[in-house]
Amino acid sequence: MIILTSISGKEFCLNSELIYKIEEAPDTIITLTDGKTLRVRDKTEDIVDKIVEYKRRIFINMLEGVK
Repeated sequence: MIILTSISGKEFCLNSELIYKIEEAPDTIITLTDGKTLRVRDKTEDIVDKIVEYKRRIFINMLEGVK
C-alpha cells in the first residue's frame, strides 16, 4: 500500500497492484485495473518512487525471512 493525497487534501492508502496507468493533465490521474479513476495531488514521479520503495520493503522482508 502507498499513501497518496487526494485533490481535496485527504490522505489515503492505495494498493499499488491495482494501478493500470498514471497520467498528468494537469492533475495526476490514476486509472485502476477496473477502469475507475482517481485524481491526486502527487506527481507521477513521486508515485513511482513510493511504489518502488513499497516493493523494496517487501523484497527486503522476504530476504530477511529466508535467513
